[in-house]
Amino acid sequence: MANEFTFRITTTRFDEDYAPSADSRVTTNFANLARGERRRENLRNALTMIDRRLNDLASADNADGDRYTAELDIVSAHLRFATEGDDQEFPLLEVLDVHIVDRLTGERHQGIVGNNFSSYVRDYDFSVLLPSVNEAGGAFTVPEDFGVLHGKLFQHFLESEAYRERFPLPPVVCISVSTSRTYRRNGTHHPVLGAEYEQDAFSLTDEYFAKMGLQVRYFMPRGSAAPLAFYFRGDLLSDYTDLQLIGTISTMETFQKIYRPEIYNADSPAGSVYRPTLERDDFSPTAVTYDRVERSQLAITQGRYTDEHFVTPHRTVLTQWAAGYATAPAR
Repeated sequence: MANEFTFRITTTRFDEDYAPSADSRVTTNFANLARGERRRENLRNALTMIDRRLNDLASADNADGDRYTAELDIVSAHLRFATEGDDQEFPLLEVLDVHIVDRLTGERHQGIVGNNFSSYVRDYDFSVLLPSVNEAGGAFTVPEDFGVLHGKLFQHFLESEAYRERFPLPPVVCISVSTSRTYRRNGTHHPVLGAEYEQDAFSLTDEYFAKMGLQVRYFMPRGSAAPLAFYFRGDLLSDYTDLQLIGTISTMETFQKIYRPEIYNADSPAGSVYRPTLERDDFSPTAVTYDRVERSQLAITQGRYTDEHFVTPHRTVLTQWAAGYATAPAR
């Protein structure tokens, strides 16, 4: 069953000329920014925000304040089935790959792949499967096998030749903290990641990423308004250089300021005890247009597409493969 499918990777440069590919998820945050009359202005403003934050965090060796610039590639992983047919290949997921260019020395440093994780199957799980299980009402129910297939596919991708020949390190997925949880500082402070927080309980997202083999820690870097959630394999604090961590923080904090300004562009920073909320008005919107409502609506469309072109036609193969694929749980 291991040979039932393989992976193919393509990359697209994320710059002010970026245009979503034909098979890119219409709900992906990159595509949302790159539509409409202000698409080029949106992209230029987002990239400028990333570079400003990058140079701010790298200020110790950055006297002029513009030494570094980020180069971003959207990495698209396509799953290819051995069988022939219209649905032989499926665009499984997208992540960002970050490089940091040193304008002073001309060096180009490998950053961290992962970052803004985007997945068709996750849309199916959260926007189709989960609502269908709970459509009768009553107590909220999460199926016992919720996220298992997705988690195994993700781990299989990381172990594939396609991933390993391109990326020397495991990924880090950096996203927003959950509005359903309370976070408290635990006294740990990292020179780049900042103050560490711990959550009162795992969120559904935490549990979902755990099935992908990823553990989570929460840090609020210097100058940030709220902690970020870092999902990773291995050791977040020792597996990556300071500059690599800075590249991820500057990139993902920028996107979160755009996606969730109520949290990440709030006028006052998170305190020692913090409960994120989108129901606040003491924040500053960015100069980047982002349609959060549209994205939520389109997630349902993407989930149904996944059901039609991935889950249903390949259900037997996927079920048999998942049953025989053993994964190690997140530590």
